[in-house]
Amino acid sequence: MQFVNRPNLNFRGFCGNVASGVVRVGDEIKVLPSEKTSKVKAIVTYDGDLPEAFAGQAITLTLEDEIDISRGDMVVLAKDDVPETNHLKAHVVWMNEKTCRTHTEYLFKFASKVVSGSIEKIDYRVDVNTQEHTYVDSLQLNDIAVVEVGLNQSVVVDPYRANRATGAFIVIDRLTNLTVGAGMVIERLEATATAAAGYSEFELELNALIRKHFPHWEARDLSKLLR
Repeated sequence: MQFVNRPNLNFRGFCGNVASGVVRVGDEIKVLPSEKTSKVKAIVTYDGDLPEAFAGQAITLTLEDEIDISRGDMVVLAKDDVPETNHLKAHVVWMNEKTCRTHTEYLFKFASKVVSGSIEKIDYRVDVNTQEHTYVDSLQLNDIAVVEVGLNQSVVVDPYRANRATGAFIVIDRLTNLTVGAGMVIERLEATATAAAGYSEFELELNALIRKHFPHWEARDLSKLLR
């Protein structure tokens, strides 16, 4: 989901692109990572309402219930079992003159969802001319490598070969906000413990109150980071 469209008090729509499959009016949906559920009330487009929408279409969904959905959340059919993970293997091309080192924290953007994390391990660098694998501990400008990425929040991803929309990401420098790398997911790996385990009980309660009373702030649900 890319953004919430609320031009007046009588309309609240959730705008984004259909990444795969088909969504129809009346479908039961759930939102990830919150797992809140509702039904599709209408599918709105520039050319008018549709009974259904397909992969690749830009649409606005209105729902039967007032539920909290934030930018970057994924809307899926309620009956579908959609796996999430915070640990994945990917091909990465490094696009910055500043050396990429493991365990340096970056931002990773999957579609419209941005999470923090790091490249935990470089499996090998690929020579584009010979396809030879070289074992390195850092990446330089234009290097292509297979790496393991660890994220501080679970995301919905698919292998790039299965779904380009949910299998691609970019790497962003936290200080300069420059795009320093791009990647394609090879596979999901087993999820690991996240940094969210460091939140205190008070911080989790305060976060819940803020989300309840100030939904327009679009605060993230910290309890979901504990997965």
